[in-house]
Amino acid sequence: MKTASILVSSFVATRTVGTTAFVLVAPPVWPNVRQESIIVTTSVGYAPVIDRKCQHRALSLPLHAASLDVDINNLSNSSDSNPERQNDVPPPLPSDMLDLPRHSHEGVNEILVETEDLLKKMHEQSKAVDSKSVRRSMTPTSNSNDAIYANTYVDLGKVDTIGFDYDYTLVHYTDELLELLYDMALTRLVNDRFYPGEMLTAGLKYDPFFSIRGLAVDKETGWITHLSYTHKVAVAWEGREKVETSRIYTEYRGKRALNPKDRKARLKPLNDLFSMAECCLIADTIQYFKDNNIDYCPSNTVTDILGAIRDTHISGDFHRLVAGNPEMYFDPTPHLKAVLTNLKDSGKRLIFASNSPFWYVDAGMKYVLGDNWMDLWDAIIVSAGKPAFYTEPRRPFREVDTATNRVRFQKVDKLRKGKVYTGGCLQELTRLMDWSVFNGSKDGPTNYMGALSLNSNVLYIGDSLFADLVDAKREFGWITAAVTPEVGFEMEVQKKKDFILVDKTIGFLLNALRLVQAEMGTSVHTEEDSMVLDRLENLVSKWRDRETELLGNPFGSVFRARYQPSLFAHSLRRYCDLYMNSVGSLRNYSPQHRFYPEPAFRLLAHEISKTTHIRDSVQLKEILGEMDSI
Repeated sequence: MKTASILVSSFVATRTVGTTAFVLVAPPVWPNVRQESIIVTTSVGYAPVIDRKCQHRALSLPLHAASLDVDINNLSNSSDSNPERQNDVPPPLPSDMLDLPRHSHEGVNEILVETEDLLKKMHEQSKAVDSKSVRRSMTPTSNSNDAIYANTYVDLGKVDTIGFDYDYTLVHYTDELLELLYDMALTRLVNDRFYPGEMLTAGLKYDPFFSIRGLAVDKETGWITHLSYTHKVAVAWEGREKVETSRIYTEYRGKRALNPKDRKARLKPLNDLFSMAECCLIADTIQYFKDNNIDYCPSNTVTDILGAIRDTHISGDFHRLVAGNPEMYFDPTPHLKAVLTNLKDSGKRLIFASNSPFWYVDAGMKYVLGDNWMDLWDAIIVSAGKPAFYTEPRRPFREVDTATNRVRFQKVDKLRKGKVYTGGCLQELTRLMDWSVFNGSKDGPTNYMGALSLNSNVLYIGDSLFADLVDAKREFGWITAAVTPEVGFEMEVQKKKDFILVDKTIGFLLNALRLVQAEMGTSVHTEEDSMVLDRLENLVSKWRDRETELLGNPFGSVFRARYQPSLFAHSLRRYCDLYMNSVGSLRNYSPQHRFYPEPAFRLLAHEISKTTHIRDSVQLKEILGEMDSI
């Protein structure tokens, strides 16, 4: 098989001798994620060539996001090698996903025919997708993506103090924990709030394939919504039924979004990983009411479920069950101790700050770090009450008796290593620890800390954007790092052949939309023009649905609300300097490592380098020569 590296704008299929494999690569559409190639093997003896009749389009039009970089490669290892999956063959891909419309204009129709022929060759082996066949896991050790991603420049060498959250940061949980939270909250709904007792025997269970974090529940409608970075509702579910787009427009005054005042009053963010259980319980409860023709008030239902989840956390019953069965509820963290020891040995102070009570975190930390886990920390704070910990200035610390779990009444005048403290606030923490300001030189600190905003030599690592990180960044200028196990899982999915094919297919369709509009010219579109554009856009939407299914849930990527960055991704970008799959990712970096953001991180569309454009006739002739040699 011969190889070539070429840049093209459109293809026709021409019969040739032998079997040719070629790869289609579109520019990145996911932030900080390396795009992969996808192999297409023409089993019936076709090879891609450039249609010389279309050269004028290639020369006159810039091919933005859907420009095509074609190279020969072999990604057979990207496919799923699980023999059980291979034996369970799904049905073929629906033909209407590959059928493009036709147009009476010869130039427009030529583009449509070329694109359709290429897509059909790409997808000869593609099958329908069962989203529940995707093994979605929030366990960091289930994937190999241990990179740390930078939104801003960060020099760890200037960081002298690192704070850590506990839940989903130092420890990670199995799906059984969310099942337990769901079940206990459902029981509270029935026993404490007199919901139908039949709900306990109706088969309602936590569904790991339904919810993601970064969603929001509309308290007036009960809809679970996925918001874009502009606060538009990209998709909404009422119970387990997807809300029609027309209903979304009607509910939100034709704008798919609420004004800031209504948004604050109606939408409850579901931003941490615990919220995946309450999201699922809200949807299941509303679906149960709909299926059984039970009248309900969405606002009351949402309030009751959020209250049941809150009461489950507060009661202590949930925490006692988890603490008593660490093997069932805690995921292994094989690299955690080595990471903390390395940071400690490099001279950095380590702060443990959790909203959970001591007896609960003690059980978990002993399980993942051993009985002497407290020796690693310069200060241990439990029941911190974040985010109020950051914003309320006069909350005193109290010492916790680790033998009895009781709180001592004595005044705390200094935070001592080996002791455990509860409550408190950031102002007291800085005063009692004598934190200092680092001047960036080898001589070390220059003065004791004055205003809190000067303390930029602190890095805080947590999983919850708004409980852990936003105020630390916004109010005090701390360096913040988010633990986002979703990035590891989604990168694993994006490496798979099916996902890459979908990504490139969307690129081809968007490219066709640009080319046909250029061919249509600048006059008012005819009815036929609009029909073709509408059908192409509808196809793009169908392929985005397939992309969502490949991610194993009805909302799609945590970082994308359909084709736009999600509100979660926007907040991650705005408030977090770094983000990573797990704390264990730090093992791959020096304690003095310097992180640099991606060059195109904040670029506008016109600033992105068009590296895949065909620029002149000389380049085109070179490409044609390479193609003729295949």
